[in-house]
Amino acid sequence: MEYTKGPVTSSQGNILCCQCGIPIPPNPANMCVACLRTQVDISEGIPKQVSVHFCKQCERYLQPPGTWIHCALESRELLTLCLKKLKASLSKVRLIDAGFIWTEPHSKRLKVKLTIQKEVMNGAILQQVFVVDYVVQSQMCEDCHRVEAKDFWKAVVQVRQKVLHKKTFYYLEQIILKHRLHQNTLRIKEIHDGLDFYYGSKQHGQKMVEFLQCTVPCRSKASQRLISHDIHSNTYNYKSTFSVEIVPVCKDNLVCLSPKLAQSLGNMNQICICVRITSTVHLIDPKTLQIAEVDGNTYWRNPFNSLFHPKQMEEFIVMDIDIIRDVKQGAGAGTRSNKHTLAEAWVQKTSEMNTFQQYHCRTHLGHLLNVGDLVMGFDLANCNLNDEYINKMNQHHIPDVVLIKKIYDRTKRQRRRNWKLKEMDRDREGMDTDDERQYQDFLEDLEEDELLRKNINIYRNANVPVESDTDEEGAPRISLAEMLEDLHISQDATGGDGAEMLTE
Repeated sequence: MEYTKGPVTSSQGNILCCQCGIPIPPNPANMCVACLRTQVDISEGIPKQVSVHFCKQCERYLQPPGTWIHCALESRELLTLCLKKLKASLSKVRLIDAGFIWTEPHSKRLKVKLTIQKEVMNGAILQQVFVVDYVVQSQMCEDCHRVEAKDFWKAVVQVRQKVLHKKTFYYLEQIILKHRLHQNTLRIKEIHDGLDFYYGSKQHGQKMVEFLQCTVPCRSKASQRLISHDIHSNTYNYKSTFSVEIVPVCKDNLVCLSPKLAQSLGNMNQICICVRITSTVHLIDPKTLQIAEVDGNTYWRNPFNSLFHPKQMEEFIVMDIDIIRDVKQGAGAGTRSNKHTLAEAWVQKTSEMNTFQQYHCRTHLGHLLNVGDLVMGFDLANCNLNDEYINKMNQHHIPDVVLIKKIYDRTKRQRRRNWKLKEMDRDREGMDTDDERQYQDFLEDLEEDELLRKNINIYRNANVPVESDTDEEGAPRISLAEMLEDLHISQDATGGDGAEMLTE
């Protein structure tokens, strides 16, 4: 008798399927997979077509019973939302895998591929893959219903500035657009001396007030009015009103400070020029180039007003100018500006060219002015000023003329301007015919002030050809490096029907 030394190998035998008769490995059902699927459908009871609701206005999906959520296409959040629609049906099977099948973004269809397992005859486990088709149906959410109603609001922020020029509001509009704080508004209404922002919740109004307090020097008050009261659930319905008052000073305004405030700012002269309005009021002394910043709290403790209306600026021509090299600063003097040059100038009104009347003054525009240039300024020698502080000043300390800014050819500047700004959608009521001129003044201020336009998004205007950054007159312009490309999504990336994919 012979013995085999090698290991004994056991092989599993096959059985015949009880339905079709092909050999298969043994299983509790004694059937092949194909026959088992014909006998049992483990996806039975799971709907193959489901509807989901989508709001076109706010681009949110409805998560029953009443929650609207933001979901990107083929995201985890959207997949979770789709599976919750099948939660009751999937409780009888085991979910192995789920994923999206790509569909056209505009097809209003979402396809989800599911892999499930379930125990069937005699303990056999069957796995099946199938596709559930979700139909996207449009439905407007409650928030968008209220927005479309136009008259429903819970909070209003009333922004006011008691001035005749809107430069500060134009600047504030661009800051709001940059930080996208206008997206939660139900309505924006423009009136004569300010803007009204309407919101659907008090929290959004409070957020806007906090933003304004960090952006411009202002003060605010809040009030609320009871609309309704449910005595059973002890709930109250209020409408809140926030009043925000911006300091009544604009860029290029001539102001007279109180002696106490002027001393606290570094012993500067009382008559100053407002060169910029940001979160503080930026002042410069045209006699010494001393600069100072006044925040909102300091202003309301020591208020000051503009001495002139912007339309009261007169046109002067520079007859002679001398740069002042050495300036002795007094005791306790503050910081001097490095971007301006102090000069003494003789100027004459263009309306008095037939006379020999000339005015001598000191100016902070020595780096810009040359003999023969035109400049805008205020005539203090031939005017009556009704101001508390300037009436108490020594007449020898009041200048005859204060020059504000150099004049460039406005028509040429508009023609060569190759950039633009965005605007908020708002209801305009009681518009002034002078608004277009004021807006052009604001655009020129952006070109002349680099610090002012750092906080603003400036977009390139493709309709205007690109030229050099300066022209023959030396008018300042905004460089291409400071501009953003304006994005317009006007064509689908997949093109039209039957078109090739756009890759460039």
